[in-house]
Amino acid sequence: MYEETTEKLLEFISKSPTAFQAAEETRRRFLEEGFTELKEEERWELEKGGKYFVMRNHSAIIGFSIPVNDCRRYHIIASHSDSPSFKIKENPEMSVNGAYVKLNVERYGGMILSTWFDRPLSVAGRMIVHKNGKILEKLVDIDRDLVMIPSLAIHMNRDINGGYHYNVQKDMLPLYSGSGEKGNFMRMLAEEAEIRPEDILGHDLFLYNRMPGTIWGSRNEFVSSPRLDDLQCAFASMEGFLQADKKKVIAVHCVLDNEEVGSTTRQGAASTFLKDVLFRINLALGGDQESYLMALAESFMISADNAHALHPNYTDKADPVNRPVMNGGIVIKYNANQKYCTDGISTAIFKELCREADVPYQTFVNRSDIAGGSTLGNISNTQAAMNTVDIGLPQLAMHSAYETAGVKDTESLIRAAKVFYR
Repeated sequence: MYEETTEKLLEFISKSPTAFQAAEETRRRFLEEGFTELKEEERWELEKGGKYFVMRNHSAIIGFSIPVNDCRRYHIIASHSDSPSFKIKENPEMSVNGAYVKLNVERYGGMILSTWFDRPLSVAGRMIVHKNGKILEKLVDIDRDLVMIPSLAIHMNRDINGGYHYNVQKDMLPLYSGSGEKGNFMRMLAEEAEIRPEDILGHDLFLYNRMPGTIWGSRNEFVSSPRLDDLQCAFASMEGFLQADKKKVIAVHCVLDNEEVGSTTRQGAASTFLKDVLFRINLALGGDQESYLMALAESFMISADNAHALHPNYTDKADPVNRPVMNGGIVIKYNANQKYCTDGISTAIFKELCREADVPYQTFVNRSDIAGGSTLGNISNTQAAMNTVDIGLPQLAMHSAYETAGVKDTESLIRAAKVFYR
């Protein structure tokens, strides 16, 4: 069971090289399961027993189902679609001595830079194009090994293994062509979109790691892949959402964008996207402002973003007693300074949920002398406040180009999500 689920996870990740494709793959699954797509710019006519979804920016997506009874309580699992990468700049081609062409890129999010060297990469994302008199969005994925960031030979930097400060503008530019002739990159993208190069009006394109995911270990207990943070949680909560018998609550599957750069965008956790969707659901069901606030007061959200597992080579970096391990179950995350919004109430509810789902759970707290990052829960609560717990699946090498997790933990979150939505 675990390996089968993990293979499905790896297939989902393979089809999701950027946040745009991750949202589109979720959209495809929703349509396959009979969901109706809504548009923010149109009036919503919702029916009891109906299944719906809405997208924003084609990189964030919220699916929900309406129960047949009159319950207005929301059960939400929120994750994010983006991962650290390199964004292609405008006018990206840079000729080098008339012999090479490299691409000009900038950092998106906080990644481990050294992990991006000497591995096959490609380009994916979206383009905004002019076609048939209209401005259209086209998702693109150059599905072949296209570029690489080559390391400098050790003979030219004998101190490389003693530590090196990488300069993104100098060290991290991918090699694209051996012709030295500029202009081919945009022509290639235009060909992919079946338009002329001059019809490309804008783009949001990123590098992505082409190495396929793999299951490994003495008993096939580990999985390694690009973008486990946070597509592992996005996939598991989607599977739980689609498999659950959603009859008693308004079940909401929420995938937001731009978590890796602070969430302060119109499709991020700090935006009104989730709040707008929840409010419009309430309005379409005959509610008003007060009934909406009443619904939030008795709702619950699981903020699902991967967690740090105990590292076998750096056990000193972990808290003395809260030390989650891969394949040990879902991780409940705590922080006294509210980087995570777990509190006594929300952790009690989630532990009871895990007991009912018969899945293991663990706890994570940073060492008191090591600052941690923030995530979706506390940010989204500034827009739609409700009881929330921060959880994740344990992994190693977070923000590497190739991350590692346990094969059992995805299934644990699917089972917990099924009970939560039920």
